[in-house]
Amino acid sequence: MGRQAAGVRGMKLGKGDEIVGTGVVPKGAKGELLVLSSTGYGKKTKLDEYKVQGRGGSGIKTMSITAKTKQLVGAVVVLGGGELVAMSKKSQTIRTGLDEIPTLSRATQGVRVMKMREGDSVASFVVFEAESQTD
Repeated sequence: MGRQAAGVRGMKLGKGDEIVGTGVVPKGAKGELLVLSSTGYGKKTKLDEYKVQGRGGSGIKTMSITAKTKQLVGAVVVLGGGELVAMSKKSQTIRTGLDEIPTLSRATQGVRVMKMREGDSVASFVVFEAESQTD
């Protein structure tokens, strides 16, 4: 493929759909996918609940989107312990351990990870994974 090539389709998206996160999963890794919605609901789901998709796949449902959860803010592949730091649009910030967020199935809404004030929503989040112990 040359410089002028348009590339290839990575994923088919429906009307109004967008990609909120990506991650690299090492072959054979036993990790989880962490998702967080704009209203502060989140969950972890084991990676083995997702099938591998090739180029041009249509995606896999990862969370029930309702009026309570609204849209997803992001998704992160988590391979170990660590901490989640989330910030709202009105500067409310939380820091919580990943072990405090439950592991649930793909089709659930999740649990409240961050209690939002009136008119506020999650702007972004970051995960700090625990350092591996090497002796």
